[in-house]
Amino acid sequence: MTAAETVDRIVRQGVVGIVRTGEAAEAASAARALLDAGLAAVEVSLTTPGALEVVAELAAEGRAVGAGTVRTPADARAAVAAGAAFLVSPELDLDVVRYAVERDLAVVPGCLTPTEMATAQRAGAHAVKIFPAHLWTPAALAGTLEAMPDLRCVPTGGVTPGSAPDWVRAGAVAVGVGGSLTRAVDVHGTVARLLAAIRDARA
Repeated sequence: MTAAETVDRIVRQGVVGIVRTGEAAEAASAARALLDAGLAAVEVSLTTPGALEVVAELAAEGRAVGAGTVRTPADARAAVAAGAAFLVSPELDLDVVRYAVERDLAVVPGCLTPTEMATAQRAGAHAVKIFPAHLWTPAALAGTLEAMPDLRCVPTGGVTPGSAPDWVRAGAVAVGVGGSLTRAVDVHGTVARLLAAIRDARA
């Protein structure tokens, strides 16, 4: 899958599920649950023990799985070797962005300021992760997009199924949602309600 195809898949649905757990088996189970519930894209954080093995396992099953918390080119190389379909970072590392762009792999670096976002975009990032989103507001995002309408923003960090529609209405192309999905008692129901809320917010 090309970078453009991966990004289109994420943007069409509007959600990236984030899996961060204390051990590999739990991460694999959580990722499968989110994918089986209907999410088109799930990232496994490299802070999870055995994360690369989980990525490789899910990629071998043909799942759309990416690697999160990719902070260095070495992380990026390891994630690609494991079969990650996309890379997500908590920060802006231009070497990671360039590595992904050279391989036509979707990359979403973390940014906190408009300057970082513009720098990421000029380097070829396919979208920017506003992180941590709880330091922003949907109104701030809407204001930023008035001046920089070409940005493709994915707020992440503190975003919940309840707040996701506000970010989408403000102009986010997608949101990153983690613990409120992976810890849900009814994962299928929670994902279904989230996707419905995003569709309604776009209407």
